Amino acid sequence: MEDRASRIELFKLGSIQMRVFHLAWLAFFVCFFAWFAVAPLMPVIRKDLGLTGAQIANINIAAVFATILVRLLIGPLCDRFGARRTYTWLLTLGAVPVIGIGLCHSYLAFLCCRLCVGAIGASFVITQFHTTLMFAPNVVGTANAAAAGWGNSGGGATQALMPLILAVIVGLGVSQSLSWRLAMIVPGAMMLLMAFLYYRYARDTPRGNLSEPRNTRRSGWRSFQEAAGNYRVWMLFIAYGACFGIELTIHNFAATYYVDRFSLDVRAAGLYAGSFGLLALFARALGGFLSDRTAHRHGLDGRVRLLFFFIVAEGLGLATFSRMDAAQTALVAMLAFGLFTHMACGATYSLTPFVHRGAFGGVAGIIGAGGNAGAVAAGFLLKSASGLQHGLLLLGLAVTGSALCVAAVRFSPDYKLVERQAYAQALDARRDADAMAADAVSS
Repeated sequence: MEDRASRIELFKLGSIQMRVFHLAWLAFFVCFFAWFAVAPLMPVIRKDLGLTGAQIANINIAAVFATILVRLLIGPLCDRFGARRTYTWLLTLGAVPVIGIGLCHSYLAFLCCRLCVGAIGASFVITQFHTTLMFAPNVVGTANAAAAGWGNSGGGATQALMPLILAVIVGLGVSQSLSWRLAMIVPGAMMLLMAFLYYRYARDTPRGNLSEPRNTRRSGWRSFQEAAGNYRVWMLFIAYGACFGIELTIHNFAATYYVDRFSLDVRAAGLYAGSFGLLALFARALGGFLSDRTAHRHGLDGRVRLLFFFIVAEGLGLATFSRMDAAQTALVAMLAFGLFTHMACGATYSLTPFVHRGAFGGVAGIIGAGGNAGAVAAGFLLKSASGLQHGLLLLGLAVTGSALCVAAVRFSPDYKLVERQAYAQALDARRDADAMAADAVSS
């Protein structure tokens, strides 16, 4: 614990902790950008490949289904091999199906590539695993939420930028059918560049890489077993499905929804949909920050209560969004419930590091998989509903009900005492560092 940073100093790139922080969120940003790069182009792809509404629904489900399995595996792999090598391989291998989408000429080929692309969504778990190892209890919630939030903003950026990339290529005289295929090279190339940077400049722990003698490896399988046996993990699995699962669902269908329901063009719909993702630039970090501040006064119970409130507000906001009949009011409602959605995501992974410290890789993987499980469930609900508006209303009510799972999370008095002492030690370390810095300046 003493090697972890008790303060977030964004411009102190010389420290391992802050260098990993920036590499982690940048890698996640690139993965999220690539993961949803096809979403704002779907109106064009739909026409080019002749896709039906049911086929698009299946493609959206495939985009998040594979991530469930890979997230379950990726946490224990981080425990076993370290985040640095795990992230490098995920970025490198994930670039293949991203670029390969441009070679698809049939529904089946497109569906298979979209399924494989979903694997890069596991990047979230590595980001959270890596930042958790780098920061002390007093700021770990803020660090996790900020890294994930800035990374998640890649989903908003891709909604706004991919239509522009498409427009530039079309403007060069390339046909629209070929342009969207060429556009997919951009996110694939970004992933390969990020793989090199992560391997070159990241480190597994504050003390260096796992290959160094002073660091010890953990058993990935044991980490998974211990995490799976903790009921709190499964309660937060459902809670994360209710917030991050909704975020993924909105990213997948928002642009098409604004085109079909409000007759917006592709570029305008991309900007509307992208605004939801860009909330992650601050909202997720805000959720983590508020969780850390609440823990200062109310401990782990305060983190739990705050998450409960965020999910209830998110669910009610989503139900309200489903009733909007104009593009402008729908946008306002989307931003309102989106704010609570992102804050709930941040608050969830501000609580996650304290669920089972000895098996954090397994904990992070299972809870992270819950986000995608929630997206798959939401996809099937929307597909089977009598209409998209009705489906969104039911989804909002389901999210509100899932807050009961958060209310079921409890910690023993002894466990809470240990975590409060760790929090106090982190604050002491921060004060000591500030005092030493002040002495150095005065001398």
